[in-house]
Amino acid sequence: VTSTQKKFVDYSRPGINDRFPNIAGTTQDSDDFDLYDYVGDSWCLLFMHPGDFTPVCTTELGAIAMRESEFSERGVKLVGFSCNDAESHRHWIKDIKAATRATVSFPLFCDPDRSNATWLGIIDKKNRNDEGLPLTVRSVYFIDPSKTIRFVIAYPASTGRNITEIIRAIDSVQIGEKHSIATPVDWEKGDKVMVNANMTDLEAEEKFGKKKIEVIKVPSERNEDGLQKHYMRYVNDPSMN
Repeated sequence: VTSTQKKFVDYSRPGINDRFPNIAGTTQDSDDFDLYDYVGDSWCLLFMHPGDFTPVCTTELGAIAMRESEFSERGVKLVGFSCNDAESHRHWIKDIKAATRATVSFPLFCDPDRSNATWLGIIDKKNRNDEGLPLTVRSVYFIDPSKTIRFVIAYPASTGRNITEIIRAIDSVQIGEKHSIATPVDWEKGDKVMVNANMTDLEAEEKFGKKKIEVIKVPSERNEDGLQKHYMRYVNDPSMN
């Protein structure tokens, strides 16, 4: 192992319902960035990039910047993370604007020595850059105001992230949090949602109204007397009221 091909310790990667650790350091505009201070009581979308001047990530950052207002409407603060220094980030942001016509104004965290990426457990040990340093896993973390991770999506280096899908997942989490519902396959905002599985029929009727609940009858429940709850129950999207 050469001096540039450092050995990296294995750390456990934070997952859903874990508290996301605070990170502090440099961004393209600040030498004293603190994730917890920046996010405050807001939600946060933190998205990892293996390095600056990469084609797929350039398109992603441009797309996210172009739709920043949609995240703001949902109370979500954006933070990028890439394994280069502040000067490199500033030059990359100029390229992003030239390539996508979008201006990146949110923080882009600097991690040139992979120390934070290693600590967070997001190192891809099989993929390395020209200097022999491992790349980071291209993960997206959605973090709630208590700093708890609500979803994680990881992508291979060759696949650009779907920003529309990320926003859809954010809507699902936030609506579920507020209204005690879940969202079915291919759900989009405004579609019918599902009553949470842990809620009894009586509790669901008290919350949503008996006439507003659509119960899908299934064979497994056909001969159940005194059933406390059906599990296939739909109601209109309460966020549209």
